[in-house]
Amino acid sequence: MSKAKIAELVERRVSAGGMVETGIPGVQLFKITESIRCAPAVYEPAITAVVSGAKEAIVDGEKHIYDNSKYICCTMSMPIEAGTPKASPTNPLLGVYITLNTRVMTELAIELESTLGSTNLPKGVPHPKGLTTARWDDEFTDALTRLVSLEGSTTDIAILGAGRIRELYYAILKGDSGYAARRAFGVGNEIARSIEFLSSNLSEAITIDDMAGHIGMSRAVFHRKFKQATNLSPIQFIKSMRLNNAAMRIAEGTNVNVAAMEVGYTSSSQFSREFKRLYGQSPKQWRQSNGRVYSA
Repeated sequence: MSKAKIAELVERRVSAGGMVETGIPGVQLFKITESIRCAPAVYEPAITAVVSGAKEAIVDGEKHIYDNSKYICCTMSMPIEAGTPKASPTNPLLGVYITLNTRVMTELAIELESTLGSTNLPKGVPHPKGLTTARWDDEFTDALTRLVSLEGSTTDIAILGAGRIRELYYAILKGDSGYAARRAFGVGNEIARSIEFLSSNLSEAITIDDMAGHIGMSRAVFHRKFKQATNLSPIQFIKSMRLNNAAMRIAEGTNVNVAAMEVGYTSSSQFSREFKRLYGQSPKQWRQSNGRVYSA
């Protein structure tokens, strides 16, 4: 089975569009048939493999286009803007979305490091990014093909699923995004752990000192390494994570004040000011004009 065969599988299983569970834990098939402009989103640790069409993402003001020549590897929660501006019924976006299981990725990353040696960065080398792309090399294509071919068979999934997930993760760790993935899940994963700490406590008033202290790092070193990994300063990242999460919730129908509290704001007026400064609309205007984006 090649990328074309995977595309055929997606077309068959997701005929009406949207996302469909495969029965394999963490693996979904998706099909998007309408143009969706880039809007605030939060990428969680996952792989997005596009087999037909193209996806657009804006990271720190820089636009990236992803298609079937390279897959997206997100190793830590990241606030971004994403959309499918060229999708249509005759040119749908088709692909596979695989959530990265932290426990399994960590086990494999540590095993690989014990074989290859530590992934500690040499002095002066930038910290790898939390969002990277990798070519569809033969190992990744073969592993993904073997994984999605289990779709539809509960017996095959029960017996072979865990092993084939592990095989795919191993292909990722050996591919173009492997170094970033090993740094995020293996030894020296401090920045990823600090972001996980923030994501797990988004409704609390988490500070930069809290994040740095959680991983035992000084504020100055934390600030430098964090910006290398995310392209954002810690304060910019915290604000983007809170506001992007809030924008998604408001567009889905959550009350504005409730959404503000859920992402750690104690002042609704401050929330509204910062929201409008970032998105150019008040939270209520945002809900009215962007609800369709998130329901698609």
